[in-house]
Amino acid sequence: MPRNLMMRRLPVVAAVTLLLAACDQAPQSNGQAAAPPIPVSVVTVKPENSPFVTELPGRLSATREAEVRARVPGIVQKRVFVEGSDVKADEVLFLIDPAPLQAAQRAAQANVKVAEARLIEARQVERRYAPLVKAQAISQQEYDQAVSSLRQAEAAVAQQKALLVEAELNLGYATVEAPIEGRIGNALVTEGALVGMGQATPMALIQQIDPIYLNLTQSTNELLQMQEAVLAGRLSTEGANAMPVELVLSNGQTYTHQGRLLFSGISVDPGTGQIMVRAEFPNPDKLLLPGMYARGRIIQGTAEDVITVPAQAVQRTPEGTAYVLVVGEDNTVVNRPIKAGAMMPTKWIIESGLKAGDRVLINRFQQVRPGSRIQPQEVGSGGAAGANGAAGAPQSPEQAPQQSQQPQASPAS
Repeated sequence: MPRNLMMRRLPVVAAVTLLLAACDQAPQSNGQAAAPPIPVSVVTVKPENSPFVTELPGRLSATREAEVRARVPGIVQKRVFVEGSDVKADEVLFLIDPAPLQAAQRAAQANVKVAEARLIEARQVERRYAPLVKAQAISQQEYDQAVSSLRQAEAAVAQQKALLVEAELNLGYATVEAPIEGRIGNALVTEGALVGMGQATPMALIQQIDPIYLNLTQSTNELLQMQEAVLAGRLSTEGANAMPVELVLSNGQTYTHQGRLLFSGISVDPGTGQIMVRAEFPNPDKLLLPGMYARGRIIQGTAEDVITVPAQAVQRTPEGTAYVLVVGEDNTVVNRPIKAGAMMPTKWIIESGLKAGDRVLINRFQQVRPGSRIQPQEVGSGGAAGANGAAGAPQSPEQAPQQSQQPQASPAS
């Protein structure tokens, strides 16, 4: 073969060789790109007995509340209590200048003595006239006037004694005491303030917060459901006081002490269509304060042989339809529409769509789709592992990029 012809064919042969090598390597590279199954936490559903709970919104209020007011006019001399402290009943709170009240008391005492002196005089006149009228030495009219003066003098003494009691009471009101036991707030008046002029001036507020009330609002529909449950025998028939109540704070934590249901309202608010339900909770540590927002869980009974799933397992479409992701054939993800019933503290009661033995996903919802191959990792029925982040817990969008940027350890390490 001529040398120049061989030199022209060499680039063509090299190109064909590279193409064949690329074709041989293509299947291998595609095999390496196949994603491994995603580890996902699942729970196997089964019939169980679950508490039937109604969760209602409400606010806390004091069981007793007393507004301390000035009952007599005067100048505030001293504030005795510490603001925000606990006070006992009859504990001294304020001192009002007693000088004007002491003067009024002394004047009332003097008026009593004057009235008593006039009574003695009227009584002596009546005694002198009594034998004279019998001897006809004086007229009957003169004696009747003496008797009338005696009765008026007796009434004047009683009147002045009543005014003396009033003056002594007013003097006692100069020492302002706590009407009830509880926690007192800030002082509404300061030393030197003029109080009680024409009206009872507010001076402080005392609230008794142990125990404390939780005032809940319940719709009429929920009330009817509760009544139906009572008639069906799912609730206790021992009365409302037998129903335990749990309190959920605004931060989502459950209060350590359990309360009791006191009563339900007997009238419906025409504006909201709701009634008030009141529960009582012990508050020994004074953790609960009046005005705090909270939610009450009323344990109404027990639902028997129902299918439940952890609360985080239930998802909803933009249209509001509820569904869960279950493990299908070959460990693939399947979208299963469901009908969710009542919500328990950490679970949903499923009325239809699931059966015993179904395995439901409880995490990795943003990383899997229907049809995705997964590696199921069984956890307890409560879904604690999925919720706490163990066994393939989902990563937040903020955590995922940070973890992907970290260098992975080599097998040797």
